[in-house]
Amino acid sequence: MNNTWLSQWDPENQNFWKETGSKIAWRTLIITTIGLTFSFATWFMMSAIVVRIPQIGFKFNTMQLFWLAAMPGLAGGTLRIINMFLIPIYGTRHVITYTTILKLIPCIGIGLAVMNQNTPFWVFMVLAFTAGFGGGDFSSYMPSTRFFFPKNMQGTALGVQAGIGNFGVSLVQFITPWIIGISAFGASQTLTIGDTTKTVWLQNAAFWYAPFLVIGGMIAWNFLRSVPIKASFKEQLDIFKIKHTWFCTITYLMTFGTFSGLSAAFPLLIKNLYGSFDGAPDPLAYAFLGPLVGSLARIMFGPVADKYGGAILTHITGIVLIISTLAMAFLGLFTPTSLDQFNLFVIFMLILFFFTGIGNAATFRQYPIIFADSPRQSAGVIGWTAAIAAYGPFIFSTLIGESITHSGSPLPFFYGTVVFFVIATAINWWYYTRKGCEKPS
Repeated sequence: MNNTWLSQWDPENQNFWKETGSKIAWRTLIITTIGLTFSFATWFMMSAIVVRIPQIGFKFNTMQLFWLAAMPGLAGGTLRIINMFLIPIYGTRHVITYTTILKLIPCIGIGLAVMNQNTPFWVFMVLAFTAGFGGGDFSSYMPSTRFFFPKNMQGTALGVQAGIGNFGVSLVQFITPWIIGISAFGASQTLTIGDTTKTVWLQNAAFWYAPFLVIGGMIAWNFLRSVPIKASFKEQLDIFKIKHTWFCTITYLMTFGTFSGLSAAFPLLIKNLYGSFDGAPDPLAYAFLGPLVGSLARIMFGPVADKYGGAILTHITGIVLIISTLAMAFLGLFTPTSLDQFNLFVIFMLILFFFTGIGNAATFRQYPIIFADSPRQSAGVIGWTAAIAAYGPFIFSTLIGESITHSGSPLPFFYGTVVFFVIATAINWWYYTRKGCEKPS
């Protein structure tokens, strides 16, 4: 027990922070940030694999493919609700170690599934759900980091961890096209794109994470310790009686929900909107750029949010999301008539990703200020909002798929997002940004 829980922790005490706390906090941040990167990568690996599944012979229709991209989001959001309670009960060391090892299940399972073209759709759905293990533990990582750092550094620490962790999304979409071309594990498949064929090993896109997860679990167990802030499950439920918990949930759903949702849907969106034109682009050649831009923005604007406040950045984010989405609709980028529109489509998508990254950094700076009277409640709210926003991939993938299936374009869905952005931005302005607001943050 003593080897797990720290005997004392007071990061607001400058002497303690300088002599003891800083070293432990930064060591924890480094280890957990690397772990979180692989969490995001395994969470989103299906979004890259699903683009290739039909190209190696699986006969799944458009809606089924969107469902496979959506299931990790459904699982991630649900499992985050569980994870948000774990750190104050079991501590950082145990939770991070066990959740790291647990991600071996989808990595090995999906790798085996794509090797057999007789694997039924329902098996893929189950395995896609288990990929949500990587999304669920975010709500353990963030509250943990919140406990380790003083208030004036939390925006930076959370921004760095979440921002670098978000790189896992780009990592999976960038490395998948390359790593499936290496002969490593099991039999090969024939990948067909138009009139071109080539030999691939699609299972590599899932298998390659396994050794890193094993090593990560060992490092977490040996080098992480837990902050002595403990609370029962029942005690942690008090956050749901506070109205600001629900307002913060709405604003984070606007920022991270949009980031994660677009990240999951971007490859299939490119394929469905622009894949029928001659010379159509390879979705995975562009899809990684969005999460990359959003992740960089989250890292860069963490210190900015610490200096100027998160509320104004969240407000700016909402305005840009509204204007950019409407501009894409007005310019016909969701209903293209030629491949000439593709470059402008990518530019506007990167704008959306960039500002969701800014909003992610800004909102996570706001919450410790809004709940400044209780570090435990602040950490709980961070875990809860992250849980709900993790449904982004599920919401975006399923509703975009439904929109395309029933109307022929994703336009109705994106009009709906504009309405939501307006509501979230108004809430942020009224309660957290305007002069004389209730909780300036």
